[in-house]
Amino acid sequence: MGTENPGRPNFPMRPPPGPFASAPPTMTPFSSSRPTPPNAPPTMTPFSSAGPRPPARFGDQSVPPPPVISVPPAGGPYQQFPTSPFPSTAQAPPIRAPPAGQPPFQPLASQVSASSVSFPPQSQVPPVPMGSSPQSVNFSPSGVNVPQPPTGSLFSGPRPNIQPTFSPPDSSYSATKSTFQPPLPGYPSKKPAVQAPSPFPAQQGSFMPPPPASSSPFASQQGSYAPPPPVAGPLGYQLRGQMQHPSSAPPIGGIQSLTEDFSSLSLASLPGSIDPGCDHRTLPRPLDGDVEPSSFTEMYPMNCNPRYLRLTTSGIPSSQSLASRWHLTLGAVVCPLAEDPEGEEVPVINYISTGIIRCRRCRTYVNPYVTFTDAGRKWRCNICALLNDVPGDYFANLDATGRRIDLDQRPELLKGSVEFVAPTDYMNRPPMPPVYVFLIDVSISAIRSGMIGVVAQTILSCLDELPGFPRTQIGFITYDSTIHFYNMKSSLAQPQMMVVSDLDDIFVPLPDDLLVNLSESRNVVETFLDSLPSMFQDNVNVESAFGPAVKAAFMVMSQLGGKLLIFQNTLPSLGVGRLKLRGDDLRAYGTDKEHLLRLPEGSFYKQMAADLTKYQIGVNVYAFSDKYTDIASLGTLAKYTGGQVYYYPNFQSSIHGEKLRHELARDLTRETAWEAVMRIRCGKGIRCTSYHGNFMLRSTDLLALPTVDCDKAYAVQLSLEETLLTTQTVYFQAVLLYTASCGERRIRVHTAAAPVVTDLGEMYRLADTGAIFSLFCRLAIEKTLTNKLEDARNSLQLRIVKALREYRNLYAVQHRLGSRMIYPDSLKFLCSYGLALSKSVPLKGGYADAQLDERCAAGFTMMALPVKRLLKLLYPSLIRIDEYLLKPSAQTEDFKNIMKRLPLVAESLDSRGLYIYDDGFRFVIWFGRMLSPVVAKNLLGADFAAELSKVILSEHDNEMSRRLMRILKKLRESDPSYYQLPYLVRQGEQPKEGLLLLVNLLEDQMGGISGYVDWIMQIHRQVQQNT
Repeated sequence: MGTENPGRPNFPMRPPPGPFASAPPTMTPFSSSRPTPPNAPPTMTPFSSAGPRPPARFGDQSVPPPPVISVPPAGGPYQQFPTSPFPSTAQAPPIRAPPAGQPPFQPLASQVSASSVSFPPQSQVPPVPMGSSPQSVNFSPSGVNVPQPPTGSLFSGPRPNIQPTFSPPDSSYSATKSTFQPPLPGYPSKKPAVQAPSPFPAQQGSFMPPPPASSSPFASQQGSYAPPPPVAGPLGYQLRGQMQHPSSAPPIGGIQSLTEDFSSLSLASLPGSIDPGCDHRTLPRPLDGDVEPSSFTEMYPMNCNPRYLRLTTSGIPSSQSLASRWHLTLGAVVCPLAEDPEGEEVPVINYISTGIIRCRRCRTYVNPYVTFTDAGRKWRCNICALLNDVPGDYFANLDATGRRIDLDQRPELLKGSVEFVAPTDYMNRPPMPPVYVFLIDVSISAIRSGMIGVVAQTILSCLDELPGFPRTQIGFITYDSTIHFYNMKSSLAQPQMMVVSDLDDIFVPLPDDLLVNLSESRNVVETFLDSLPSMFQDNVNVESAFGPAVKAAFMVMSQLGGKLLIFQNTLPSLGVGRLKLRGDDLRAYGTDKEHLLRLPEGSFYKQMAADLTKYQIGVNVYAFSDKYTDIASLGTLAKYTGGQVYYYPNFQSSIHGEKLRHELARDLTRETAWEAVMRIRCGKGIRCTSYHGNFMLRSTDLLALPTVDCDKAYAVQLSLEETLLTTQTVYFQAVLLYTASCGERRIRVHTAAAPVVTDLGEMYRLADTGAIFSLFCRLAIEKTLTNKLEDARNSLQLRIVKALREYRNLYAVQHRLGSRMIYPDSLKFLCSYGLALSKSVPLKGGYADAQLDERCAAGFTMMALPVKRLLKLLYPSLIRIDEYLLKPSAQTEDFKNIMKRLPLVAESLDSRGLYIYDDGFRFVIWFGRMLSPVVAKNLLGADFAAELSKVILSEHDNEMSRRLMRILKKLRESDPSYYQLPYLVRQGEQPKEGLLLLVNLLEDQMGGISGYVDWIMQIHRQVQQNT
């Protein structure tokens, strides 16, 4: 017992012996038919040490026993141990391989489960100096097993943390980038490459890779565990280098049984402290914004670009039981008219002679994944597998590889996104022209705010850029307590106003002259827009006949359809659809009636929206008010007609005019699809179960979209129809049938393929955080319409907890997780976006945290946002710019260097700095209290010392001011869908600083709402409860 044992590995140095040191447990290998000699040393991988030290001795009470785990060791051809940069003082004796041709011993399952197995950790761990306090949070390098305390409880009392301590290289936040680099050499961040692949595929459920080949330096011993012989399984997703093997197998050449292929955070509390001991600087943050998935660019190069269609996970579960364990919702986000990637255009194909080629059973459009057989005379549908005849005009011979000889001339067989020009049998009527009708509130509040003047000037400036020239049609209606129509017939010198005061029986005078061709009546339209602001400047009418005005606009547009733009400045008070003040009902919050405030009042608005959709009329609502206007009701018109809501609280033209001008101009001039419908087809065994966004569902799977543009996205939830999928790949096809502004009826087709996987871990590895939260956001906002805000937040948190718990269970047996929080690298931002969504305007707090109109407007907006824009709204940018402004002019061109985003914590703000907060909808420019007065004077002019709430940012005649304006311009150009208006705030100016910026530093705890560290700890505790 007291002699040295050269076969025993050297462990890292351990804490000094305590009064609770126990004798080492008896180490028992797997049961075998031959008894193990009592003194035979167990086969272990030697640990590397950082320097010479006395070798461990058996029976030495100062040496605690190695941690005990109940999984077999990793061994085999797929395990390559990293070479330690430090010499080891003791080497293990050579291991004798079994006789040639004799397979390693394989115990029965009952023997394996009944045996108590002890194995040392198979990693290289740097020593922890005795007496040093361990760092509370650190990233465990991928590919390394880090020893953990034997107990997994997070709050089991003070105990030494035996994890390796890695000091961060510096105090910056570079460690939180998406790529985690190992802090020390010798710790691989990726799985080691294989040296000699095995001819046998590994099987699902096996504990280790297949039997070792001769390339392995660690041969199996008799009595060790070997996997069962290969069993045929359903073919599915094949990883790189594993194209011919079943989907259940790990990638050939890339896995180790006990190698950690996940990311982790150590959340152990410090000894003797009740604090969580979590350093927020090391937490993962999405500082690079949205990153489009590129996992299958090589495997499925013919897929449509992810900006058109993104799946929540690119690994489709092979069975319903597997899908039930995926708690992050299976679904997709579709943005059919997303702006084309730079350098790419969606090809437009016109089948004149052949007609459009579609499957005769499921109606799938021909795409790159269909296959041609029978010498090119038949093609097999990739969605339903039906064999279809190839029309004679579309026929082409096949070459020796089965490819059509004209493949290079067929974009629809090469690209995942194409547009077909639709023949006449795809039309119920001739294609409609672009139609714009403006419904403008002219009550006294609208006059005083200056809204009418900005709207009239903007429309006038955009007349030349309206799409569809020379077919474009236009019309105007104004209203207060009465409704005013305008005859703009081209033969008139100026428009004629006709007033209808009977709100209960609306009729349309001169119906043929209210909607006119813009090119023919251009002079009359310009005259009207020039005179509109002054026409009502003396109006003192405070009433709003909003409902009757909408009905009047519907009657004018019902023949053609088009886009209705509503500019509303006050609460509807007259006629049908009048609303009452209900937003101040404090008693409803926190009760079961709370959600009713977020629903439209009465049935008028939803019924009106259904009628508008039926006649192909899309509605955009521009709401301006300093008081409650019931956005929940007004926004319903936009929600069910494929439109959107623009909200301008406390609108004043001198302050907010530029924002309205830009956003209205984009709404008028961006390319728009008219009278559209969209359908999503899925491969056999998959179906769409629910749709989320701004649209009207015409049938079970047909979305009615009177107007669509590049700023609209739609989410869909998917489910498995069959218990078991038998195909290797599942295909999805999103199809938008619409009328282009040029007058052509077109069909835009996006096709994508995704592999079927049989391993839950693979689903996690292929997850797409952006798509997941795009769907989560829509589900949570919809839940607020039927439940309390707290219920929606709890539901979101529960989904995250279940997902992380399920993932933890995948590795709880093979690895000592202890107090670590583990997650796949693909979902490293799951918690940060979860917190951000919980603190977003539609979900956060209660009555006092956001006005009801603001909450509802944000909900309508977020329901339609594409993924990239939504993620920026959830986790905005915070950048420091004062250093850039002070640089010599020779160094000012490197714009990207100053775009380094900072974490949203108060600690990021330096009182000597100047910062820009950008959420895609507004800028908040924060002036530190100790910022150089020279900078402030150059940027603000003579007002640099005044209260910033009264200062409007403008360009001054100096280089520093011009640089700031260039920065703001570049930020706006990166995403032009909304215009960010700058708000100025100085450090310490309350309450403005708190309302504009501090409340948006979402990682800080504020008002009793958890910060990022508390949120992480809370989720981790819940994950551990039932693990």
